[in-house]
Amino acid sequence: MFRPLANRTVRWRPVEGAGLEHLTLGPGPDGIRATSVVIGTYGGRPFGARYRIDCAADWSVRALEVETTDGRRLAMSGDGEGNWRDAQGAPRHDCAGCIDIDLSATPFTNTLPIRRLGLTRAAGTVRLSMLYVPLDTLEPFVDGQHYTAIEDGRLYRYEAADGSFRADLPLDEDGLVVDYPSLFARVN
Repeated sequence: MFRPLANRTVRWRPVEGAGLEHLTLGPGPDGIRATSVVIGTYGGRPFGARYRIDCAADWSVRALEVETTDGRRLAMSGDGEGNWRDAQGAPRHDCAGCIDIDLSATPFTNTLPIRRLGLTRAAGTVRLSMLYVPLDTLEPFVDGQHYTAIEDGRLYRYEAADGSFRADLPLDEDGLVVDYPSLFARVN
């Protein structure tokens, strides 16, 4: 459905306001690595951050590191089965059950569950518990999200579990968002 992963650089800009994300994606030490720098506005305040996400070959998240330009930092590791630990190795029971993550300032994290599940129309709507990380607090919490393949490998619907938001996301041959209506647009 998607082509095999090769080194790739992608940029997105917010639809409203100023900002830019520069993402590098490719094979990593134990599977897949995404590194990115994001600048923009979140909650009406300007921000700058960098993040790194390491995934196993099956796209399950194994490590997340986010650092803001004002010095705040979040580092977590996961086992790909919904168990998380903080930077010191202590269990994060508040995040239990989440395999995928969702960073508030990037469309890249929509790729993670779609690629991990190999999501197709035959699967119907998949209900997920995501580890949502807002950039204003860097305090992760569990967030219900639904994904549906509308056109296999090309178009997917994202829905907030509470029904407050829905978007149809066209993807490229790598499973990366091309357009995120009302939020992000690809620059390259």
